[in-house]
Amino acid sequence: MDIENSKRFLPEGKHLMMGNIAMSEGAIAAGLKFFGGYPITPSTEVIEHLAVRLPQIGGVCMQMEDEIASINSVIGASLVGAKAMTATSGPGLSLMTETISMAANLEIPFVFCDVQRNGPGTGYVTEPHHNDIGLMRFAGNGEFQVITLAPMSCQELYDLTITAFNFAETYRCPVFIMSDAYLGHLHEVVNIPQQEEVLKRVIDRELPNDFTKKFSYKDENLGKYVIPKPPIIGTDYCPGMFLSQPHNYEGLPTPKPLQFIEMMIDKITSNIDKISLTSTYKLDDAEIVIIAYGLPVRTSYRAVDLARKEGIKVGIFRLITIWPFPDEKVKEAVKDVKAVIVPELNYTGIIAEQVERVTELSTPVIRIPKACEIHHPHDILKVIKEVAN
Repeated sequence: MDIENSKRFLPEGKHLMMGNIAMSEGAIAAGLKFFGGYPITPSTEVIEHLAVRLPQIGGVCMQMEDEIASINSVIGASLVGAKAMTATSGPGLSLMTETISMAANLEIPFVFCDVQRNGPGTGYVTEPHHNDIGLMRFAGNGEFQVITLAPMSCQELYDLTITAFNFAETYRCPVFIMSDAYLGHLHEVVNIPQQEEVLKRVIDRELPNDFTKKFSYKDENLGKYVIPKPPIIGTDYCPGMFLSQPHNYEGLPTPKPLQFIEMMIDKITSNIDKISLTSTYKLDDAEIVIIAYGLPVRTSYRAVDLARKEGIKVGIFRLITIWPFPDEKVKEAVKDVKAVIVPELNYTGIIAEQVERVTELSTPVIRIPKACEIHHPHDILKVIKEVAN
Protein backbone atom coordinates (compact mmCIF):
# COMPACT_ATOMS: atom_id res chain seq x y z
CA MET A 1 0.00 0.00 0.00
CA ASP A 2 1.49 3.41 -0.97
CA ILE A 3 2.25 6.05 1.66
CA GLU A 4 -0.70 8.29 0.75
CA ASN A 5 -3.15 5.40 0.87
CA SER A 6 -1.73 4.12 4.17
CA LYS A 7 -2.32 7.55 5.72
CA ARG A 8 -5.96 7.31 4.65
CA PHE A 9 -6.71 4.89 7.48
CA LEU A 10 -6.39 5.49 11.19
CA PRO A 11 -4.60 2.80 13.23
CA GLU A 12 -6.82 -0.09 14.18
CA GLY A 13 -8.28 0.15 17.66
CA LYS A 14 -10.10 2.55 19.95
CA HIS A 15 -9.92 6.31 19.39
CA LEU A 16 -11.53 9.05 21.46
CA MET A 17 -13.07 11.31 18.82
CA MET A 18 -15.39 14.29 18.46
CA GLY A 19 -18.43 13.57 16.32
CA ASN A 20 -17.44 15.99 13.56
CA ILE A 21 -14.00 14.37 13.42
CA ALA A 22 -15.46 10.85 13.39
CA MET A 23 -17.63 11.80 10.43
CA SER A 24 -14.62 13.32 8.64
CA GLU A 25 -12.53 10.19 9.20
CA GLY A 26 -15.39 8.03 7.95
CA ALA A 27 -15.44 10.10 4.77
CA ILE A 28 -11.68 9.67 4.31
CA ALA A 29 -11.99 5.93 4.87
CA ALA A 30 -14.73 5.88 2.22
CA GLY A 31 -12.35 7.45 -0.30
CA LEU A 32 -13.06 11.18 0.02
CA LYS A 33 -10.66 13.19 -2.15
CA PHE A 34 -12.31 16.63 -2.30
CA PHE A 35 -14.05 18.74 0.30
CA GLY A 36 -15.48 22.12 -0.59
CA GLY A 37 -16.92 24.11 2.27
CA TYR A 38 -17.32 27.28 4.23
CA PRO A 39 -16.97 27.48 8.04
CA ILE A 40 -20.24 27.64 9.93
CA THR A 41 -21.06 26.70 13.53
CA PRO A 42 -21.50 23.88 14.53
CA SER A 43 -19.79 22.15 11.57
CA THR A 44 -16.54 24.13 11.48
CA GLU A 45 -14.39 21.34 12.94
CA VAL A 46 -15.08 19.31 9.79
CA ILE A 47 -13.32 21.72 7.42
CA GLU A 48 -10.59 22.40 9.98
CA HIS A 49 -9.83 18.68 10.29
CA LEU A 50 -10.01 17.94 6.57
CA ALA A 51 -7.75 20.90 5.78
CA VAL A 52 -5.02 18.92 7.57
CA ARG A 53 -5.96 15.36 6.63
CA LEU A 54 -6.86 15.53 2.94
CA PRO A 55 -3.46 16.88 1.75
CA GLN A 56 -1.84 13.94 3.57
CA ILE A 57 -3.60 11.51 1.22
CA GLY A 58 -3.33 13.49 -2.00
CA GLY A 59 -6.77 15.06 -1.62
CA VAL A 60 -7.93 18.66 -1.61
CA CYS A 61 -9.80 20.64 1.04
CA MET A 62 -10.88 23.99 -0.34
CA GLN A 63 -12.49 26.80 1.64
CA MET A 64 -14.69 28.63 -0.81
CA GLU A 65 -15.95 32.19 -0.59
CA ASP A 66 -19.46 31.09 0.42
CA GLU A 67 -21.82 28.16 0.58
CA ILE A 68 -23.01 28.50 -3.01
CA ALA A 69 -19.46 28.23 -4.32
CA SER A 70 -18.82 25.34 -1.93
CA ILE A 71 -21.55 23.09 -3.27
CA ASN A 72 -20.71 23.95 -6.86
CA SER A 73 -17.08 23.01 -6.26
CA VAL A 74 -18.24 19.67 -4.86
CA ILE A 75 -20.30 18.93 -7.96
CA GLY A 76 -17.39 19.89 -10.19
CA ALA A 77 -15.00 17.64 -8.29
CA SER A 78 -17.39 14.71 -8.53
CA LEU A 79 -17.70 15.22 -12.28
CA VAL A 80 -13.95 14.83 -12.76
CA GLY A 81 -13.95 11.55 -10.87
CA ALA A 82 -13.33 12.43 -7.21
CA LYS A 83 -15.45 11.33 -4.29
CA ALA A 84 -16.60 14.68 -2.91
CA MET A 85 -18.63 16.14 -0.08
CA THR A 86 -19.46 19.25 1.90
CA ALA A 87 -20.62 19.95 5.45
CA THR A 88 -22.62 22.87 6.75
CA SER A 89 -25.59 23.78 8.92
CA GLY A 90 -29.14 24.93 8.17
CA PRO A 91 -28.42 28.41 6.76
CA GLY A 92 -25.74 26.94 4.50
CA LEU A 93 -28.05 24.17 3.31
CA SER A 94 -30.63 26.81 2.42
CA LEU A 95 -28.14 28.49 0.09
CA MET A 96 -27.13 25.21 -1.55
CA THR A 97 -30.54 23.93 -2.60
CA GLU A 98 -30.41 25.13 -6.23
CA THR A 99 -27.23 23.17 -6.91
CA ILE A 100 -28.51 20.12 -5.02
CA SER A 101 -31.47 20.06 -7.39
CA MET A 102 -29.15 20.32 -10.39
CA ALA A 103 -26.98 17.50 -9.04
CA ALA A 104 -30.08 15.33 -8.75
CA ASN A 105 -30.97 16.25 -12.33
CA LEU A 106 -27.50 15.30 -13.61
CA GLU A 107 -27.27 12.29 -11.25
CA ILE A 108 -23.93 13.35 -9.79
CA PRO A 109 -22.79 11.41 -6.70
CA PHE A 110 -21.94 13.47 -3.62
CA VAL A 111 -22.40 13.43 0.17
CA PHE A 112 -23.69 16.23 2.38
CA CYS A 113 -23.32 16.43 6.16
CA ASP A 114 -25.79 18.78 7.86
CA VAL A 115 -24.71 19.53 11.43
CA GLN A 116 -28.05 21.02 12.41
CA ARG A 117 -28.56 23.95 14.72
CA ASN A 118 -31.57 25.89 15.91
CA GLY A 119 -33.57 27.97 13.45
CA PRO A 120 -35.28 29.62 11.71
CA GLY A 121 -32.78 32.14 10.47
CA THR A 122 -29.62 32.44 12.52
CA GLY A 123 -31.19 30.90 15.64
CA TYR A 124 -29.07 29.62 18.51
CA VAL A 125 -25.98 28.44 16.71
CA THR A 126 -24.75 25.95 19.32
CA GLU A 127 -28.07 24.24 20.07
CA PRO A 128 -29.25 20.98 18.43
CA HIS A 129 -32.52 21.09 16.54
CA HIS A 130 -33.64 18.53 13.96
CA ASN A 131 -35.42 21.22 12.00
CA ASP A 132 -33.74 20.70 8.61
CA ILE A 133 -35.24 17.27 7.97
CA GLY A 134 -37.93 18.60 5.66
CA LEU A 135 -35.38 20.77 3.87
CA MET A 136 -33.17 17.74 3.25
CA ARG A 137 -36.11 15.89 1.75
CA PHE A 138 -37.14 18.79 -0.50
CA ALA A 139 -33.74 20.43 -1.06
CA GLY A 140 -34.39 22.15 -4.35
CA ASN A 141 -36.97 22.63 -7.05
CA GLY A 142 -38.54 19.72 -8.85
CA GLU A 143 -39.36 16.16 -7.89
CA PHE A 144 -36.51 13.84 -6.98
CA GLN A 145 -35.55 11.48 -4.18
CA VAL A 146 -32.77 11.85 -1.62
CA ILE A 147 -31.28 9.49 0.95
CA THR A 148 -30.81 10.68 4.54
CA LEU A 149 -29.06 8.71 7.27
CA ALA A 150 -29.47 9.52 10.97
CA PRO A 151 -26.53 8.43 13.16
CA MET A 152 -26.91 8.49 16.94
CA SER A 153 -23.27 8.14 18.06
CA CYS A 154 -19.74 9.01 17.06
CA GLN A 155 -19.22 5.39 16.01
CA GLU A 156 -22.16 5.64 13.64
CA LEU A 157 -20.95 8.98 12.30
CA TYR A 158 -17.88 7.06 11.17
CA ASP A 159 -19.67 3.94 9.92
CA LEU A 160 -22.71 5.55 8.30
CA THR A 161 -20.58 8.08 6.46
CA ILE A 162 -19.00 5.15 4.62
CA THR A 163 -22.52 3.90 3.90
CA ALA A 164 -23.51 7.36 2.65
CA PHE A 165 -20.69 7.37 0.10
CA ASN A 166 -21.64 3.86 -1.01
CA PHE A 167 -25.24 4.97 -1.52
CA ALA A 168 -24.08 8.01 -3.50
CA GLU A 169 -21.98 5.84 -5.82
CA THR A 170 -24.76 3.28 -6.23
CA TYR A 171 -27.84 5.46 -6.66
CA ARG A 172 -26.40 8.78 -7.83
CA CYS A 173 -28.62 11.06 -5.82
CA PRO A 174 -27.98 13.54 -2.98
CA VAL A 175 -27.09 11.62 0.19
CA PHE A 176 -27.34 13.42 3.54
CA ILE A 177 -25.77 12.62 6.89
CA MET A 178 -28.05 14.07 9.57
CA SER A 179 -25.95 15.33 12.48
CA ASP A 180 -26.55 18.14 14.98
CA ALA A 181 -24.78 20.50 17.35
CA TYR A 182 -24.66 17.99 20.23
CA LEU A 183 -23.78 14.91 18.18
CA GLY A 184 -21.17 16.78 16.17
CA HIS A 185 -19.43 17.95 19.36
CA LEU A 186 -19.92 14.79 21.40
CA HIS A 187 -16.70 12.95 22.33
CA GLU A 188 -16.91 9.14 22.36
CA VAL A 189 -14.77 6.10 21.69
CA VAL A 190 -14.79 5.02 18.05
CA ASN A 191 -13.56 1.55 17.12
CA ILE A 192 -11.55 1.67 13.90
CA PRO A 193 -11.38 -1.68 12.07
CA GLN A 194 -8.41 -3.07 10.17
CA GLN A 195 -7.72 -1.39 6.84
CA GLU A 196 -8.67 -4.55 4.97
CA GLU A 197 -12.05 -4.66 6.71
CA VAL A 198 -12.77 -1.03 5.84
CA LEU A 199 -11.81 -1.55 2.20
CA LYS A 200 -14.23 -4.48 1.96
CA ARG A 201 -17.05 -2.10 2.90
CA VAL A 202 -16.17 0.65 0.42
CA ILE A 203 -17.67 0.94 -3.07
CA ASP A 204 -15.09 2.62 -5.33
CA ARG A 205 -15.83 4.97 -8.19
CA GLU A 206 -15.83 2.82 -11.31
CA LEU A 207 -15.14 3.68 -14.92
CA PRO A 208 -17.74 2.58 -17.47
CA ASN A 209 -16.50 -0.40 -19.48
CA ASP A 210 -18.38 0.68 -22.56
CA PHE A 211 -19.44 4.30 -22.56
CA THR A 212 -21.94 3.79 -25.37
CA LYS A 213 -23.99 1.76 -22.87
CA LYS A 214 -23.40 4.01 -19.88
CA PHE A 215 -26.79 5.64 -19.99
CA SER A 216 -28.76 2.42 -20.31
CA TYR A 217 -31.19 2.78 -17.43
CA LYS A 218 -33.61 0.02 -18.13
CA ASP A 219 -32.64 -3.62 -18.23
CA GLU A 220 -34.88 -5.04 -20.93
CA ASN A 221 -34.62 -8.55 -19.50
CA LEU A 222 -35.33 -7.65 -15.89
CA GLY A 223 -37.69 -4.77 -16.65
CA LYS A 224 -36.05 -2.77 -13.86
CA TYR A 225 -34.08 0.43 -13.64
CA VAL A 226 -30.35 0.12 -13.32
CA ILE A 227 -28.09 2.99 -12.29
CA PRO A 228 -25.39 3.98 -14.79
CA LYS A 229 -21.85 4.87 -13.78
CA PRO A 230 -21.14 8.63 -13.64
CA PRO A 231 -19.27 10.37 -16.45
CA ILE A 232 -15.76 11.67 -15.79
CA ILE A 233 -15.25 14.96 -17.58
CA GLY A 234 -11.88 15.38 -19.27
CA THR A 235 -11.55 11.68 -20.10
CA ASP A 236 -12.89 9.27 -22.68
CA TYR A 237 -15.50 8.30 -20.10
CA CYS A 238 -17.66 11.33 -20.79
CA PRO A 239 -20.24 11.80 -23.55
CA GLY A 240 -19.65 14.30 -26.32
CA MET A 241 -22.68 16.15 -24.97
CA PHE A 242 -23.47 16.21 -21.25
CA LEU A 243 -26.69 18.15 -21.05
CA SER A 244 -28.37 19.69 -18.02
CA GLN A 245 -31.81 18.93 -19.42
CA PRO A 246 -34.14 16.17 -18.32
CA HIS A 247 -33.02 12.99 -20.06
CA ASN A 248 -34.43 9.60 -20.95
CA TYR A 249 -33.06 6.10 -20.37
CA GLU A 250 -30.37 6.66 -23.01
CA GLY A 251 -29.24 9.97 -21.51
CA LEU A 252 -30.69 12.00 -24.37
CA PRO A 253 -32.98 15.03 -23.96
CA THR A 254 -36.58 13.96 -23.65
CA PRO A 255 -39.77 15.85 -24.48
CA LYS A 256 -41.52 13.62 -21.93
CA PRO A 257 -40.92 15.12 -18.46
CA LEU A 258 -42.89 12.37 -16.75
CA GLN A 259 -40.44 9.75 -17.98
CA PHE A 260 -37.55 11.68 -16.45
CA ILE A 261 -39.33 12.26 -13.11
CA GLU A 262 -40.32 8.59 -12.97
CA MET A 263 -36.69 7.63 -13.49
CA MET A 264 -35.40 9.98 -10.74
CA ILE A 265 -37.89 8.59 -8.23
CA ASP A 266 -38.10 4.93 -9.16
CA LYS A 267 -34.36 4.32 -8.94
CA ILE A 268 -34.75 4.98 -5.19
CA THR A 269 -38.22 3.65 -4.43
CA SER A 270 -37.61 0.39 -6.29
CA ASN A 271 -34.56 -0.19 -4.08
CA ILE A 272 -36.06 0.95 -0.78
CA ASP A 273 -35.48 -2.40 0.92
CA LYS A 274 -31.73 -1.98 0.35
CA ILE A 275 -31.66 1.72 1.25
CA SER A 276 -34.00 1.73 4.25
CA LEU A 277 -31.91 0.83 7.29
CA THR A 278 -33.76 0.19 10.56
CA SER A 279 -33.25 -1.61 13.87
CA THR A 280 -35.46 -2.78 16.73
CA TYR A 281 -35.22 -3.09 20.50
CA LYS A 282 -37.53 -5.33 22.54
CA LEU A 283 -40.16 -5.05 19.85
CA ASP A 284 -41.33 -8.68 19.57
CA ASP A 285 -44.04 -8.50 22.25
CA ALA A 286 -44.41 -4.72 22.41
CA GLU A 287 -47.88 -3.26 22.88
CA ILE A 288 -46.50 0.29 22.73
CA VAL A 289 -43.94 1.24 20.07
CA ILE A 290 -41.50 4.13 20.16
CA ILE A 291 -40.37 5.30 16.73
CA ALA A 292 -37.22 7.39 16.97
CA TYR A 293 -34.10 8.45 15.09
CA GLY A 294 -30.86 10.23 15.95
CA LEU A 295 -30.11 11.27 19.53
CA PRO A 296 -33.65 10.63 20.92
CA VAL A 297 -33.06 6.91 20.32
CA ARG A 298 -30.43 6.88 23.05
CA THR A 299 -32.74 8.12 25.79
CA SER A 300 -35.54 5.93 24.44
CA TYR A 301 -33.48 2.83 25.26
CA ARG A 302 -33.32 3.86 28.90
CA ALA A 303 -37.02 4.71 29.00
CA VAL A 304 -37.90 1.29 27.60
CA ASP A 305 -35.71 -0.50 30.15
CA LEU A 306 -37.34 1.41 33.01
CA ALA A 307 -40.83 0.69 31.65
CA ARG A 308 -40.08 -3.01 31.22
CA LYS A 309 -39.09 -3.21 34.89
CA GLU A 310 -42.62 -2.06 35.69
CA GLY A 311 -44.13 -4.70 33.42
CA ILE A 312 -45.02 -2.38 30.53
CA LYS A 313 -44.50 -4.01 27.14
CA VAL A 314 -42.84 -1.30 25.09
CA GLY A 315 -40.20 -1.47 22.36
CA ILE A 316 -38.36 0.68 19.85
CA PHE A 317 -38.45 0.79 16.08
CA ARG A 318 -35.45 2.87 15.08
CA LEU A 319 -35.14 4.72 11.78
CA ILE A 320 -31.52 4.80 10.62
CA THR A 321 -32.60 5.87 7.15
CA ILE A 322 -35.26 8.56 7.47
CA TRP A 323 -35.51 9.40 3.75
CA PRO A 324 -36.87 7.63 1.86
CA PHE A 325 -39.39 6.93 4.61
CA PRO A 326 -39.92 3.15 5.01
CA ASP A 327 -43.72 3.03 4.78
CA GLU A 328 -44.12 -0.73 4.75
CA LYS A 329 -41.65 -1.41 7.56
CA VAL A 330 -43.35 1.14 9.81
CA LYS A 331 -46.79 -0.26 8.98
CA GLU A 332 -45.62 -3.70 10.02
CA ALA A 333 -44.02 -2.41 13.23
CA VAL A 334 -47.13 -0.57 14.44
CA LYS A 335 -49.92 -2.92 13.41
CA ASP A 336 -52.07 -4.07 16.32
CA VAL A 337 -50.26 -1.92 18.89
CA LYS A 338 -51.93 0.16 21.59
CA ALA A 339 -50.12 3.40 20.73
CA VAL A 340 -47.10 4.84 18.96
CA ILE A 341 -44.81 7.38 20.64
CA VAL A 342 -42.52 9.61 18.57
CA PRO A 343 -39.91 11.64 20.48
CA GLU A 344 -38.32 14.19 18.15
CA LEU A 345 -35.80 16.96 18.46
CA ASN A 346 -38.15 19.38 16.74
CA TYR A 347 -41.39 21.04 17.79
CA THR A 348 -43.72 20.15 14.92
CA GLY A 349 -43.08 16.41 14.64
CA ILE A 350 -41.73 16.14 11.11
CA ILE A 351 -41.32 12.37 11.17
CA ALA A 352 -44.40 11.92 13.37
CA GLU A 353 -46.41 13.21 10.40
CA GLN A 354 -45.00 10.40 8.28
CA VAL A 355 -45.79 7.86 11.00
CA GLU A 356 -49.37 9.14 11.21
CA ARG A 357 -49.68 8.82 7.45
CA VAL A 358 -49.04 5.06 7.51
CA THR A 359 -50.66 4.21 10.86
CA GLU A 360 -54.26 3.14 11.34
CA LEU A 361 -56.51 6.03 12.36
CA SER A 362 -57.60 4.12 15.45
CA THR A 363 -54.02 3.96 16.76
CA PRO A 364 -52.90 7.13 18.56
CA VAL A 365 -49.56 8.62 17.53
CA ILE A 366 -48.25 10.67 20.45
CA ARG A 367 -45.58 13.28 19.84
CA ILE A 368 -42.93 14.30 22.36
CA PRO A 369 -41.39 17.45 20.91
CA LYS A 370 -38.17 19.07 22.05
CA ALA A 371 -36.09 21.89 20.59
CA CYS A 372 -32.50 22.66 21.63
CA GLU A 373 -32.79 20.17 24.48
CA ILE A 374 -32.32 16.41 24.64
CA HIS A 375 -35.18 14.27 25.96
CA HIS A 376 -34.68 12.90 29.46
CA PRO A 377 -35.64 9.22 29.76
CA HIS A 378 -38.31 10.18 32.29
CA ASP A 379 -39.93 12.51 29.73
CA ILE A 380 -40.54 9.47 27.56
CA LEU A 381 -41.32 7.14 30.48
CA LYS A 382 -44.05 9.50 31.67
CA VAL A 383 -45.82 9.26 28.31
CA ILE A 384 -45.38 5.47 28.23
CA LYS A 385 -47.10 5.17 31.63
CA GLU A 386 -49.93 7.46 30.58
CA VAL A 387 -50.57 5.30 27.52
CA ALA A 388 -50.27 2.04 29.47
CA ASN A 389 -52.82 3.18 32.06
